Amino acid sequence: MKIRDLVQRTRISKETVHYYIREGLLPKPRKRGRNIAEYNDSYVDRIRLIKELQDRYFLPLAVIKNMLKNQKKSSEGQSFLSLRSEYFRPVNQLLPNEIVGEEAFRKETGVGKRWLAKMEEWGIITPEVRHGQKVYSQDDITLGKLIVEMDESGIGVRDGFDPEALKHYRDLFREIVVMSHKYYIGAALGKLTPEEFSKRIVKGREIMSVFFYHLYRKLSREEYKRILSVMEEESKGAEEEERNTEEQAPQGYGGL
Repeated sequence: MKIRDLVQRTRISKETVHYYIREGLLPKPRKRGRNIAEYNDSYVDRIRLIKELQDRYFLPLAVIKNMLKNQKKSSEGQSFLSLRSEYFRPVNQLLPNEIVGEEAFRKETGVGKRWLAKMEEWGIITPEVRHGQKVYSQDDITLGKLIVEMDESGIGVRDGFDPEALKHYRDLFREIVVMSHKYYIGAALGKLTPEEFSKRIVKGREIMSVFFYHLYRKLSREEYKRILSVMEEESKGAEEEERNTEEQAPQGYGGL
């Protein structure tokens, strides 16, 4: 695409595009002529990410430049930034959204009719019924989108992932939530007014959500390293066995 198309799709000025290139926030485009440069979709994604980091997290361009530089070196960084901007938007918490009706929910999230029914059966997505209509919360919307994202990222049914694992996750997390509330309520019951208790519960929920998020990331990294180490050892063992087999194989006439 030409720069005018890039400007139209990203809603920034031509001067801003050139500035980002000079500052190293964008790579230099491929030249098709002396005054003609060609831009692809990666420029659109990069500019949108820059604006996302500026508008939502108020980061200066110098910091964003370093983040983008590190992003190239880390596949985890790429996944984190894209998922963070999509599913951790503070405005969604401050102005929670609701969707009325299954059809509108499926259109918004991309979840198929059969899988929506299954997720509701398993208690992962739990709409309220108001005036005979299903009403889906912001959490339900986010979970629906994430389920579709999982499928598109290679951890879905088509890739051999057992979808019933989601039900087991839900059951395990229900136990964790009940346990954490039991510990907290036991410590606070009788010591706080209902108003004070409600405020602490809301704050505690957000803190514990962040705690579980980081705990999962930490444990997942540790498990990944363990599995990778096992795979590398098995690969070395297989290579050694193959070499031994080749050395012990009978020589053909060409070896006499």
